[in-house]
Amino acid sequence: MEYGSVEGKQSSFTPGKRKRLNVVAILVSLLTPCAVFCGVFVALSFQLHYWSPSISWFSVTAGLALAGIAGFLARRNQIREQDPTWFTFAALAYLFATVFGAILGDMNYWYNMQPFYDIENINSYPDVNPARERGQQLMDAGRVYFEDGTGLDISKSMSFKNLDRYCVAPIVHGQSPLDSYDFWAVGLNCCGSSTGAFQCGEYNNPKAHAGLRLMQEEQRPFFRLAVQQAEAAYNIKANHPLFFYWMQDPVAEILHYKTSGFAWALIAIATHFAFNLLCVAGAALAFSKLAQDV
Repeated sequence: MEYGSVEGKQSSFTPGKRKRLNVVAILVSLLTPCAVFCGVFVALSFQLHYWSPSISWFSVTAGLALAGIAGFLARRNQIREQDPTWFTFAALAYLFATVFGAILGDMNYWYNMQPFYDIENINSYPDVNPARERGQQLMDAGRVYFEDGTGLDISKSMSFKNLDRYCVAPIVHGQSPLDSYDFWAVGLNCCGSSTGAFQCGEYNNPKAHAGLRLMQEEQRPFFRLAVQQAEAAYNIKANHPLFFYWMQDPVAEILHYKTSGFAWALIAIATHFAFNLLCVAGAALAFSKLAQDV
């Protein structure tokens, strides 16, 4: 028996006899939408999206094409007065798997995996002294480990408000004023409007002497405006400001991005499988009732 078809005008269940489930159709409807979801989600979540975005998005086209083929076969069976039910279910299941696989996979990429790949593919610098080094020397820095004695000058913190509050504080070495304050700790909505209210990252951790580079391009202009306000307010210069999240262990933070990305993937795939299982069970019961009514 073909998937979603019957001999003559029989249903997916054989009416007038003991009801017989179309086991092949049920298994295909259970497993193939999950395969589509996994393929689209993985293509848009991980390295393929980072190195070849156009190829990763082609997986969405393939998923939609598969849904279209299933819909065409359902319509063909209907015209031939054969049972279209499982083909119809498959078309809807493929469409759902493709759309939500793309949405969730893309979200996982932007929130977790892209920051991980960005930081992994740029340089790490040890023993950086903000009083000695300049920003233009470390333009390709992803992780920076500062010399002992480096800390935040909270007295020169500043914020810029644009819906969110963009908070900055200079990273300094010692108490002497710097010719150019090129290294800044940053954070969102973690400071007040007054000076000295900077509470971003591990600002109160005495063991924190490292920074993880800000990679969100859309945020950088607003942090730059906050730095410009600090320049005007404190009569200082920041010729080539670089922005970092202040912390003790950047490696642990990078691994957190990676771990979160894989955890999100496992949760999404398991949730989709459970949802599709319920849909297949519901469809089987509904089609069984339709067969009894024939």
